[in-house]
Amino acid sequence: MKNVVVLQSNYIPWKGYFDLIHDADLFVFYDDLQFTKNDWRNRNKIKTQNGCEWLTIPVGANEKRLICEVEIKDSAWQIKHWKSIHQCYGKSDYFLNYKDIFEHVYLEQRWASLSVLNQYLICLISNNILNIKTEFKDSREYDLSGKKLDRLLELVVKTGATRYISGPAAKDYIDPARFVDAGIDLVWKEYSGYPEYPQRFPPFEHGVSILDLLFNVGPDAPWYIWGWRDDENRLA
Repeated sequence: MKNVVVLQSNYIPWKGYFDLIHDADLFVFYDDLQFTKNDWRNRNKIKTQNGCEWLTIPVGANEKRLICEVEIKDSAWQIKHWKSIHQCYGKSDYFLNYKDIFEHVYLEQRWASLSVLNQYLICLISNNILNIKTEFKDSREYDLSGKKLDRLLELVVKTGATRYISGPAAKDYIDPARFVDAGIDLVWKEYSGYPEYPQRFPPFEHGVSILDLLFNVGPDAPWYIWGWRDDENRLA
């Protein structure tokens, strides 16, 4: 069985994104699709004492470009974002565990491409912090010719997938029968049931960046993303 996930890159995504990565044998970044403004591609939320706050990378509102074509022309946001992260999480139990890793990203590098930044951060967190063994590829590595669902299905077939795992939002455009006809098992990811963790600034909020989980629980983060299911299954 080869489990494959195909998804656009997001900026410091929430834990559910990494749950999908953990489910996959192969995760394909699908960044040669149209950029959408006011979406997760260039922004995400962190918890503050005044509630959730958006961290947004300024990239303009032009939608006539692919995600992989989005340029970051001003680097001032990097210092601003790091200051916000440091202010909100500097006193968290595990902030110092990862401080050097993220300081290198925000303060010691300059990012000209949104896609390159997003993919770098996602792979960094997956491999170096969460110890996920999933293989990563980019959809541009495949010679694709179709459009919309045809293109997605062509990509999934070319990866050699026997099972395709998709987020529930894709139910709006995916025809399950097409995957059945291609001999591919289609599985919808279930995001419910995540346990709460010791999060600063209540009330608790699940839909925030993975940084919140990392800084609050440190090396226990994998349990709060997927490990809790294993415990539930053992008790069942």
